[in-house]
Amino acid sequence: MRGNSKLAPDASIVIPVNAQKDLAPLQRVLSDLTPYRGSRRIEIILVINNYPADEPPAEIWSYQQAGLQVIGIPRVVHSGGIAMAARIPGVRLARSQDVILFDADCRIPNAGALIDWYVDRLQEGYELAYTHVDYTDLPPGISVQARMFVHHASRWIKRRILRIPTSRGSNYAMHRDLMLELFALGRIPYDLHVGPAVKSMGGRIAYSGEKQFVVLTSGRFFDPGWKVLFAYLIWRTGYYFRILKMKPKKVAPDQ
Repeated sequence: MRGNSKLAPDASIVIPVNAQKDLAPLQRVLSDLTPYRGSRRIEIILVINNYPADEPPAEIWSYQQAGLQVIGIPRVVHSGGIAMAARIPGVRLARSQDVILFDADCRIPNAGALIDWYVDRLQEGYELAYTHVDYTDLPPGISVQARMFVHHASRWIKRRILRIPTSRGSNYAMHRDLMLELFALGRIPYDLHVGPAVKSMGGRIAYSGEKQFVVLTSGRFFDPGWKVLFAYLIWRTGYYFRILKMKPKKVAPDQ
């Protein structure tokens, strides 16, 4: 994907990997990404974390041998979301200003088209770009279908009615330096804050709901059942209140 390794990549894909649960599904998303045959030079950076310091996973070495950039961090120190904190070391390592963020349990049906779309949008001057996220590995059951309906309906309302960008951790792209700056300022402690933070600074944001750009995130941990659905709705409502209470810090214009 890099082509001539002496040349800087056109985009850096950063994927945090929880060593306790993500090493197996990681192989699937890598199988989606590595066949890329587009015109851009792409590097993949893995941030493998959450393992005993004296027992690093063998995958750290094996993926390095395969040509990927790999950072091993036994324990990620974080004050906000661990997923966001785990992305940052990979973003710092990125050799491109165009950074694409995925999760280890994603599936990307048309990775080539999506990567090119992201690079195009960032090179056109958009500060943030994201596409529709759906689910794979969902358990059967009407209650699970109801949960998905509520999830997608609420995101549509936020994006279309409330004009709140709904980029999420498993699928978005932004400029490297901007992401590091916002994180250092405490404005994006969680992935949920990325869209609103970029919008609040007047940044341009691109979204596509086209089917060819869809990313699938895993629903393997969802449990069926109406009681589970009710508990999820209560938790999700509380989650938004808890996270959105962490208001982006005010920054003076000259900072």
